[in-house]
Amino acid sequence: MTFKDLLVHVDETKACAARVRAAIDLAIAHEAHLTAVYVVTDSSPTTFVQGYMPPEMLEMMQREARERADAALGRFAKEARRNHISFETRVDRVPYPAIAQALATHARYADVAILGQADPDDGGMPPSLPEEVTLASGRPSLVIPYIGPAATLGQRVTVAWDAGREAARAVNDALPLLKRAEVVGVVTVNPQERPFGHGEQPGADIALHLARHGIKVEVQRVESRDIDVPNAILSHIADQGSDLLVMGAYGHSRLRELVLGGVTRTILSDMTVPVFMAH
Repeated sequence: MTFKDLLVHVDETKACAARVRAAIDLAIAHEAHLTAVYVVTDSSPTTFVQGYMPPEMLEMMQREARERADAALGRFAKEARRNHISFETRVDRVPYPAIAQALATHARYADVAILGQADPDDGGMPPSLPEEVTLASGRPSLVIPYIGPAATLGQRVTVAWDAGREAARAVNDALPLLKRAEVVGVVTVNPQERPFGHGEQPGADIALHLARHGIKVEVQRVESRDIDVPNAILSHIADQGSDLLVMGAYGHSRLRELVLGGVTRTILSDMTVPVFMAH
């Protein structure tokens, strides 16, 4: 099992170069084809205002947007050729609110979508973009921190396991990465033993399943009463020196998310290592 078709989101943010580097490294490791997608957002005025705007000004705005896309994809193509990988580039044009849906559509035709964590100091993308793409695409995502990945990616992997459907999907989709890892730790945070979930020994069943795939797993149980689950996971990753987190992506209604808070959203906001997630 391996990845053969990868997708990377290319944009003009400062973090894009590190994201492209991670995507190319993954393509090299798996001998995969890599597609780069640049989404041009329609930031032109409304139709009513356009009626009072000279046509040449509209044309200039559209031309400049296309030039920015060509420049970003040109930088990607240069790196892809230098590393001798199979690749292609695409440009999509959508209204700004539809960026996530456009990327999700492209991601459905790839094994993994490589996305970027939103940088609070660089407003180039919607903060919720990685989460929305993962929830809508039906494919796993590899989200790269805006500070860039560490020197390694996927050598020391932490799997956040809660015995749920989303976590099971993420573990299955991440098998090509887990098989290449030197260390895989399955961490459970405040697990509750129950008949239809963790079982008598939390983490033991998924560890046995991975062992049958030839993956050696360490089961790690974290009891945390002072901090919430996402911050307990982030703290554990730092303690273990992990360079990749595998987890399920959980989506709730906007109201419920506001009331309960979101594990996925907190992880994606405060992550310091790449996160592989699936819904």
